[in-house]
Amino acid sequence: MKAVILAAGIASRLRPLTDNTPKCLLKVGNKNILELTIENLLENNLQDITIVTGYLENQIRDFMKVRFPELNITYIHNKLYSSTNNIYSLWLVRNSVLGNDMLMMDSDIVFDEHIISKLINSGYKNCLALKRHNVLDEEIKVKVDSKGRVLEIGKNVNPSVAAGESIGIEIFDKKTLAVLYEILDRKIVNNKSVNEFYEAAFQDLVNSGSDLYIVDSTEYSCMEIDTESDLKAAELLLSNIGHQNNFF
Repeated sequence: MKAVILAAGIASRLRPLTDNTPKCLLKVGNKNILELTIENLLENNLQDITIVTGYLENQIRDFMKVRFPELNITYIHNKLYSSTNNIYSLWLVRNSVLGNDMLMMDSDIVFDEHIISKLINSGYKNCLALKRHNVLDEEIKVKVDSKGRVLEIGKNVNPSVAAGESIGIEIFDKKTLAVLYEILDRKIVNNKSVNEFYEAAFQDLVNSGSDLYIVDSTEYSCMEIDTESDLKAAELLLSNIGHQNNFF
């Protein structure tokens, strides 16, 4: 299985912290977000890693070279990072992942390593990690059927019918991944829809008849870092846990 980390964005909501530092290199306790993510992948024996870079990409490369010199990381640079959304970054990795199963994630999540293992061992070929809580308008919300299959996904899902929030970690098997990239090709190449969230492609995938299931990961801590208050909350959570070697 190939692991993909999307780390191209500018993270304007975290300025001035991100004026000279990519979001994924911001510290949470003694480690930065990317370091915690890579450690979680390694704890789950995932070493075939692709990182999509963009904003201040050399800092990411330099950090990885120093902190994880033993890893042979594939880097794909999104030259249009300032004018595209994460759907475009996902599209860019097509040649790196097609023909394989893929675990993909955003680069701004601080999360328990067990979320990955729960996805891998869920029994589902295609699934996403879900956190059940009172969802807000800005969150990626998920509506499911009685079997846990995704019916709707995106920010525009009515909170009253949402099962919870997609935290930004997903698995696709190689067969479904091929269908997903057909959808992405149509959106990016034909329709020039480069400013959508990648969940728009997930919605088209579901609409086409592919099964995508939720895996409830509410029991494990996770936090998406969008604002300085998020960063402080993650640091407080780490401090309360009482150790720095791993986030959880």
